[in-house]
Amino acid sequence: MKKLFAIGEALIDFIPAESGRDLKDVSAFQPKVGGAPANVVGAYVKLGGSGAMITQLGDDPFGDKIVEELAGCGIDCSYIRRTAAANTSLAFVALKEDGNREFSFYRKPGADMLLEPEAVDAAWFEDIFALHFCSVSLGNWPMKEAHRKAIESAKAAGALISFDPNLRPALWDDLEALRAVVKEFAPMAHILKISDEELEFITGCTDIADALPQLLTGDTKMVIYTKGSEGAECYVKGAHAFAAGQKVNAVDTTGAGDGFIGAFLFCLSRDGVDTANLAELSEEKMEEYLAFANRFCGISVTKAGAIASYPGPEEMA
Repeated sequence: MKKLFAIGEALIDFIPAESGRDLKDVSAFQPKVGGAPANVVGAYVKLGGSGAMITQLGDDPFGDKIVEELAGCGIDCSYIRRTAAANTSLAFVALKEDGNREFSFYRKPGADMLLEPEAVDAAWFEDIFALHFCSVSLGNWPMKEAHRKAIESAKAAGALISFDPNLRPALWDDLEALRAVVKEFAPMAHILKISDEELEFITGCTDIADALPQLLTGDTKMVIYTKGSEGAECYVKGAHAFAAGQKVNAVDTTGAGDGFIGAFLFCLSRDGVDTANLAELSEEKMEEYLAFANRFCGISVTKAGAIASYPGPEEMA
């Protein structure tokens, strides 16, 4: 299997010691390595693929922790830069009574946001499977242009481009700027993953069928629509598939969506799917991949943390 690259934030998620409380009322937090792009690579690698992370971390103990843990689970960290100009990004998470999460980010700026496009080498992307990215690092910082260079370079090398907006409105002073940057970058991706919670904000539509004409545009050949416990759908032009969600007793949903797309990308890579045949996938294959990714998530949410909770091949057998 070819390597999966991800670019964007790798950070420390401070997971609450108890659930059912607002962030201000949580008594203690436990640090866990996270960041959506890193989680996606972590899922891909946990399943047996090879992956690499492109980011920048602070020259601090939290940066050390991230590198040690990512490398420990098999992620190639040779593309990670370190800087003294800013600290490693932190995110404090609360699991509220209604099941939703509350975030507070310490990232003004974080080291990842300062990664310059000159640090990205086009030669990295020769003969890789795919490049994955999210929207958290697409603000008006150098990292946005580093993304643009990475996407252009990976696409020129024939790699699949995967985009999960993974919206975090708390990080944006201007929500219209967030919407605009998602709409700018989404058509650059061959695969677009969008959740039911994000659909209306991004498209103005409440029904995925109504939104598809504006999502399957540009280079986008596949839309993956996730609905939490209600399952997931996959669309290419001319075909559609659905797989039901897993009914489990969830302990922590942190990183669940990241694990889903990481597992789905693993299936594509395992079966040799690329830009040439992505849009030709059968309904049966899409359903198979969705079911695999749902099962992966169903296992992960029964344990705390993101990458630490992801199952390996043995648990998925």
